[in-house]
Amino acid sequence: MLARMKKFTVTAIWDEDADVWTVIKSDIPGLCAEADTLPELEAYLLELIPELLQLNSHLLPDVEDYKTVPIDLIANYRNRLEGMKVA
Repeated sequence: MLARMKKFTVTAIWDEDADVWTVIKSDIPGLCAEADTLPELEAYLLELIPELLQLNSHLLPDVEDYKTVPIDLIANYRNRLEGMKVA
């Protein structure tokens, strides 16, 4: 029987006040990040997350390879139709 690989989820929102993408929820201990664009946030997370997983390995005994663990990045952005022309 194959062992099921641990997967992590990161949720980010567009912070209109700060004008950045911000991580608001994650099951990765110590993760706190923001970036100007979603691609920049993704690139930063791909660098930061393996380091955090390794540093917190004592909290994550089911993670074997910190560089290949699956990560779901969920991004939420809200906009309004106010003032937009609708055909």
